[in-house]
Amino acid sequence: MQPSEIIRISWEAILKNKVRALLTMLGIIIGVGAVIIMIAISAGTEATITESITSLGSNLIFVTSSFSRSGPGSGSGGSGGGVTGGLVYDDAFALAELDNVKGVVVEQSSSETIKFGTVTLDSITVLGSTPDLPSVRDIEVADGRYFSQVDVDRKQKVVVLGSSLAEELFGDADPIGETITVGNTRLAVIGVMAEKGLVGDVDYDTRLYTPITVVLKYFTPSQFSRFAGDRVRMIYVELEDPEKLDDTILQVELLLVKRHEVTLESADFVVTTQQDIIGTREATTEAFRSLLAWVAGVSLIVGGIGIMNIMLVSVTERTREIGIRQSVGATPNDIRWQFLSEALLLSLIGGLIGTLVGIGGGWIFGVLSEMRTVVVPSSIVMAFGSAAIVGAFFGYYPANQAAQLDPIDALRHE
Repeated sequence: MQPSEIIRISWEAILKNKVRALLTMLGIIIGVGAVIIMIAISAGTEATITESITSLGSNLIFVTSSFSRSGPGSGSGGSGGGVTGGLVYDDAFALAELDNVKGVVVEQSSSETIKFGTVTLDSITVLGSTPDLPSVRDIEVADGRYFSQVDVDRKQKVVVLGSSLAEELFGDADPIGETITVGNTRLAVIGVMAEKGLVGDVDYDTRLYTPITVVLKYFTPSQFSRFAGDRVRMIYVELEDPEKLDDTILQVELLLVKRHEVTLESADFVVTTQQDIIGTREATTEAFRSLLAWVAGVSLIVGGIGIMNIMLVSVTERTREIGIRQSVGATPNDIRWQFLSEALLLSLIGGLIGTLVGIGGGWIFGVLSEMRTVVVPSSIVMAFGSAAIVGAFFGYYPANQAAQLDPIDALRHE
């Protein structure tokens, strides 16, 4: 029997029981759609994380504090019970002198109430930083200027507003030269940042930027700063030549080890790169994606069992038809291929519908929820291919049962 003839007969058999065929395909549809949607959610999460990290700037290394707490019995310096180790603001100046370092940024943030005239805004992020922030973070000043190193050194009470924040406080008026109240401190507006928007979960346009020395003095003061220095949690280092990344990391580690009088084994800081962070996050999301794919794959297996069950019922119902086909010359192999092609058609049509459901469902999920979704082309191929394999695997047993029927017994079947 020709393959085209086998497919035609199988298609006609499916059309005779449309509702049953649709219900049989439902498991495959749900399984394929679930695989595509689950992987789209995982890929969207991964893309958001990567975008958030790369939005910090390019060619960066991150130096993070690793604090330790001293106390009774914790060592020679352990009588004070305070926090020791970690980075201080002056470390940034030392790092800026290293070869291959283009810029250094230190950040310290606080949440404050901001007032101007009759407008009061609560819980606004006040970001204290250094002059290299626009370069390192790849943001621009739209109006006025950013603060200079002189402003930082002199602890000048100046501020640069995010674009949305400036609009909320001043509307269409020019904010340059005006004075706003941040907490209990009055700061002069010297600039407005260009619109950057929401990156990851950070809205850069609603922030207020001021010299880090101002934040350390007025918004996060420490009674120990004059002895130990103003402690900071992270320093961003921008590189001139990314090809020299490993050498620069070694220079950073050796410099800080010397400044902090520690060893590399007992360092009170951690040096990482963007790729380190992205790699760690990708490994986590990859494991999560695999778990989701396996969970969704269970639906495919359930769908395959449904196909096998219906095909076994179909063999029983059509036993006499099988006997008639055998009596007019159909071979066992022809019968086997007929029923196997029915199972394959059911799974492939279900896979096609499931693919459309998965793509549409992923898009709708991304629109209606706050989670980003990215439909991965390879997930479509994988899900559709899995549907075909499931159809062939679970359809073979019923097809083989049909092929092994005795023609005489089949013709006698009522």
